[in-house]
Amino acid sequence: MKESIHIKYLIANEQDALWGLTVNTVGYQHISSGSSYPPQNHPTRYLFSTEKGRILEEYQLLYITQGKGSFVSESQKSITVKEGNMFLLFPGEWHNYKPDNQTGWAEYWIGFNGINIDNRILNGFFSRQKPVFNVGISEEIVQLYKQAIDTAQAQESGFQQMLAGIVNHLLGYAYVQDKRSVFNEMKVINQINKAKVIMLENFKNNISPEEVANRVNMSYSWFRRIFKQYTGFSPAQYIQELKIQKSKELLTNTMLTSQEIAFEIGFDNSDYFCTTFKRRTGTTPIKYREFTQGKNL
Repeated sequence: MKESIHIKYLIANEQDALWGLTVNTVGYQHISSGSSYPPQNHPTRYLFSTEKGRILEEYQLLYITQGKGSFVSESQKSITVKEGNMFLLFPGEWHNYKPDNQTGWAEYWIGFNGINIDNRILNGFFSRQKPVFNVGISEEIVQLYKQAIDTAQAQESGFQQMLAGIVNHLLGYAYVQDKRSVFNEMKVINQINKAKVIMLENFKNNISPEEVANRVNMSYSWFRRIFKQYTGFSPAQYIQELKIQKSKELLTNTMLTSQEIAFEIGFDNSDYFCTTFKRRTGTTPIKYREFTQGKNL
């Protein structure tokens, strides 16, 4: 990789915008210790003074693979960013960042706009109050940035859609790896995974969330909180979801009646099963069976 690669002013047409996300810039640069920042070859469109900071019209996702430095924004007080960190810049928000003079750093970045990322912000997946993600040093992430650089350099037909896919992949890494790192630090992942196995093996027997918590040596209040943060479901919701997924399998692959399926997966009566199934899926067990077995075609 060269010391610096800047690909700017990427063009996106109206059709590209309908895809939901378009990329404006992508690049890489290595800043040696003691070097000025930004370097003189930094694109003028994105040039900023580390004394004054700047405001962009786009999102940018940066990845530090070597060294360390500092980052500050309107919503985030000054913090240290280091190798293995990604950070997200938001359009319209003042920010500032720079490598440490003693270490320098190596940075990848990609800039983008679109309704897809706007919706993720709106739904709380990313926040101005938490713009830094601890993803660790990852060859897969580096390869994605390099693929984006190669795609932007070639600018072949459909390159904006390819770049959009790469950005979505990078955002997924930022969100998921950072979330996992938090649980790794808490040392509860094995307990949560064990709880999921216990639920899978015992949901037909109506195992209670409190019993699951006891079997993984956690207080119920702490277990419920951590389990929901990790899976997106409360323990009770997760057990019910296992029941619904199993019922879908039985409706598709067997001729068991709704009553037989209800008892098979641990519901007390078939009426409650049918009500729960429709609430979760939007259709009745009978209609679901007809659809998946092709009887309504």
